[in-house]
Amino acid sequence: MIFALDIGTRSVVGIILKETDGQYQVEDIVIKEHEERAMLDGQIHDVLAVSNVILDIKKTLEERHGPLTRVCVAAAGRSLKTEKGRANISIKGKPLLTHEDVTYLELAAVQQAQMTLAEQSSNEKSHHYYCVGYSVTRYEIDGEEIGNLIDQQGDEASVEVIATFLPKLVVESLLAALQRAHLEMEALTLEPIAALNVLIPPTMRRLNVALVDIGAGTSDIAITDLGTVIAYGMVPMAGDEITEALSDAYLLDFPLAERAKRDLHLKETITITDILGFETEVPREQMIATISGAIDRLADAISKEILRLNNHQSPKAVMLVGGGSLTPELPKRLAQKLHLPENRVAIRGIDAIQKLHINQEEMKHRPELVTPIGIAIAAKQTPIQYVTVHVNGQTIRLFDMKQLTIGDALLAAGIQLHKLYGKPGLACVVTLNGQTITIPGTHGEPPTILKNGELATFDTPIKNHDEIVIEKGKDGQQATIQLRDLLESLPVKHVTINEQQYTIEPIVLRNGEHVSLDTVLCDRDDIVVHMPETIEQLLQATKNDYLLKQLKPFTITLNGKTITFPEWCGTMYRNGIECQRYTTFEDGDHIVVHEQKQRTIAQIAEAKQIKLHYSIPIIFNGETFTLTKLIGTFYRNGELLEEDDLVHHEDELEFNEQKIEPFIFQDIFQYVQVDIPHGASTTFTLLKNGEPTTFYEPLAPGDRLEIIWHEKKQL
Repeated sequence: MIFALDIGTRSVVGIILKETDGQYQVEDIVIKEHEERAMLDGQIHDVLAVSNVILDIKKTLEERHGPLTRVCVAAAGRSLKTEKGRANISIKGKPLLTHEDVTYLELAAVQQAQMTLAEQSSNEKSHHYYCVGYSVTRYEIDGEEIGNLIDQQGDEASVEVIATFLPKLVVESLLAALQRAHLEMEALTLEPIAALNVLIPPTMRRLNVALVDIGAGTSDIAITDLGTVIAYGMVPMAGDEITEALSDAYLLDFPLAERAKRDLHLKETITITDILGFETEVPREQMIATISGAIDRLADAISKEILRLNNHQSPKAVMLVGGGSLTPELPKRLAQKLHLPENRVAIRGIDAIQKLHINQEEMKHRPELVTPIGIAIAAKQTPIQYVTVHVNGQTIRLFDMKQLTIGDALLAAGIQLHKLYGKPGLACVVTLNGQTITIPGTHGEPPTILKNGELATFDTPIKNHDEIVIEKGKDGQQATIQLRDLLESLPVKHVTINEQQYTIEPIVLRNGEHVSLDTVLCDRDDIVVHMPETIEQLLQATKNDYLLKQLKPFTITLNGKTITFPEWCGTMYRNGIECQRYTTFEDGDHIVVHEQKQRTIAQIAEAKQIKLHYSIPIIFNGETFTLTKLIGTFYRNGELLEEDDLVHHEDELEFNEQKIEPFIFQDIFQYVQVDIPHGASTTFTLLKNGEPTTFYEPLAPGDRLEIIWHEKKQL
């Protein structure tokens, strides 16, 4: 004998079912309406009033069938809440993902969905909801979707889930009402699951079918496809919408309007009495036309919700159960709005339930009895029970809708899963040649989970009275790395400079100081690794940078002004080919630098067209001479320089220019030696161009000079 209760918004249905070898027999049914609005949208608001109705049904059935102490009940499907969740985990540098890692990630996503659900009601907490199931919608590695995370590697793994929850308040208020009626909950199921189990067995769930349970206050919807239930939904409109339309149209008290609504299904002419006491007979078709707008609104709301739940597509068929499904023309209008043939939307009574025998013929086509009978059968076949476990000493009661695991217990206990894994060790952030490099610390360890003293995992099954202890995993260690591990291999080059061999290695600096490759790096270290690239950098690294000066144009400073001689510079050759200081070099190159030649004062003066001398040609006694006079002098550091003195690159010189004085006759004696002819007197005559002149007579280029000696006078 199975005693089941369907506690609805308007009424409570009690049913006695007898099972024999897998066949079910309806023994008795008692229906009693609530005297007050004790229920609202499937949720018990007045526990005392609901318990009184349950007690009345219990007493009635006990008089016929004996004592009843245990009952099967259902939680309203409209109480189910569905939420999406997502969780990410860094797997950079971590070994391959294990089944345990993936389970942890899925549970973390479920918990995130649980917290999102709780945030929608400020007075709720996440563990005030039972998770009654979840399904993974997407796995990702580094943002790319992937079929399975196990044995995968990358930088970040993530998972998206859709989780279904039932508020604990729904179950607790149901338990309280039963206890007041001196009943113990034998098993619990969900109303949509109950109706689905008896009308759409698993073999039919590969079909895309919508089941709509139209009650008094709400219409519950469940969608099947691909072998499972893919969605639950609820519309806050049902049979009361039609009742209220009749009440408004014909001025009827609500109970009389409810009776008139039921007569629409049975009679062609409905007799009604309005609140003024006038009795009227209304043809069925006329009454349906009067409430046509309300029927349309109900059909529209249900069809829109079906389309929303079914990814905006019409299902293959729609099954209607519940008292509200008897609303006139509702199946026809639903078919129109869902663009389905009329024979694809049908009201199903308990005669559609397999392995069920009904003695009373009039009951067979009553759709309002499908859910109560489904509760009785489903609660017996797939009962949902409570399991009590202890998590770190805290007593937790779980809603046993599936094979429960340690992960479910942790969710119910409100333990934040993301805090169970050890924190990763602090990273070490360094800069290498201006580029920031992060060296991660070691990963935190997973938590240690014990069930009854033995090691367990998140997906280890649990049973009643299990003792679960979970300890946070150890934190990871701070990152440590040697400089050689960061740099890997360093290049080495061998070159020859002016016949001397050199080995070139990179220069490694840490925070500006030379360090060895064994140095352990610290956070925020600035590493500079420099390998000479050009010949100029090569000469600097080998301390041959003095050769660079030879490659520059010859330069002096003259009277404070810099003067450059581009044509006077050294030359450089790489493997016999002339090159420049910015030319790159390779391993095995031969570099030859030819130094600048030193220059003389005379060469400097000639290059800058500076005249150091003033010269004129003259003829003396028939022989040609060139008279030269110094008209400019160079000094270096105050020292007078001669014309053949060497000048160095970047010397600072001074040049003093003298005023040009004309040559005079006596200047010739610096170039010739005059001897007095034998027999001549000491007297003479000076001639310039044949004319007598003096020692101080200015000379011009080409002048002819003579000295005429007089003979001695004879005594």
